[in-house]
Order: sequence, then C-alpha cells, then structure tokens
Amino acid sequence: MEIRKINDSISVAPQIHPGDLPELAAMGFRAVICNRPDGEEASQPDQDSIAAAARQAGLDWRSVTLAPGGPVMERAQEFGQALDELPGPVLAYCRSGTRSATLWGLSQAGRLPRDEILRAGAEAGYDLQGIAGALPERAD
Repeated sequence: MEIRKINDSISVAPQIHPGDLPELAAMGFRAVICNRPDGEEASQPDQDSIAAAARQAGLDWRSVTLAPGGPVMERAQEFGQALDELPGPVLAYCRSGTRSATLWGLSQAGRLPRDEILRAGAEAGYDLQGIAGALPERAD
C-alpha cells in the first residue's frame, strides 16, 4: 500500500484491497472513505467487499464516490461532512489517490487557508493547483 499523509486527520491512497484493512487498522486508522465507483476497472475489488473487510477490522466506512466528470463540488461537500462525522485518522482512497486528495482540498475550502491546502497536497505528492481558483485565500 502506498499511503500518503496529508495531515494528522487524513491520509490518501491508491486502490486498496480487502486484505489491507487489518493492516490499516493496526496502523491506527479508524475509518475509510471510498472515492472510487465500482467498475472503473475489471480487476478492481468492489466496495461491498472492502466495506465488509473494514467493518470486520473495526473500521468505520463511508462511500463518497466520484466518477470522472461527476459533480465534484457536491461530492467535496459530502467528503467534508464525512470527515466531520467519522473518527480519525481517516484513509481515503481512489484509483491513484489524486481524486481523494482533490476532494479533501475542496472540502477544506473556507476551513483552511488556500496556501495551507495546496502545501499539504504538495507535501503528500499531489499537485492541487487545479483547484486553487475554487479555494478562498483565507479561512473563515
């Protein structure tokens, strides 16, 4: 697993598999957010199998999927709500981790200053400059 820490509350990763969930729990994660819809690739495990493995490992689970071209801002709002409700730290995953990092960044609009969001993304290895225009310069 390639896990990239954004901050103490959230990390992101490429596709995970049911067998990864006990290790994630042992690493201290308390919840998982799936940002990848079923069926993007034939070999991808379905959400139900990962959700079942998460629950068996004692992890909370949330699905906030975003297909390419989908309603990004709506999903970002749902992602932020999930972060507010789930125990942390949280691991969010998608195909490469980029979608999860982007949803995190957009969900933090108004909560964190733009530069802090962009810097956290960059330090985790994700270029979030594409969402900079949607982020207010300062936090509320």
